Amino acid sequence: MKTMTCRQLGGACEQKFQGNTFEEIVSQSKAHGREMIEKKEEAHLKAMQDMQRLMQSPEAMQEWMKARRIAFEALP
Repeated sequence: MKTMTCRQLGGACEQKFQGNTFEEIVSQSKAHGREMIEKKEEAHLKAMQDMQRLMQSPEAMQEWMKARRIAFEALP
């Protein structure tokens, strides 16, 4: 079981997500992000805007995801 935070995944807080796979953690992170956006939480809204800018370039987004996956795999 590995743990990553919202901030490590491009978010705005220290909420922890745990999973055996990167996909499990990403799924939890997305659900958390949606919840924070629905609550109009300012820091998460800004993080979402930053992510939307990144998604304008598929290559940049792919590299960003690759870096997060590598970070996940490096965790004990």
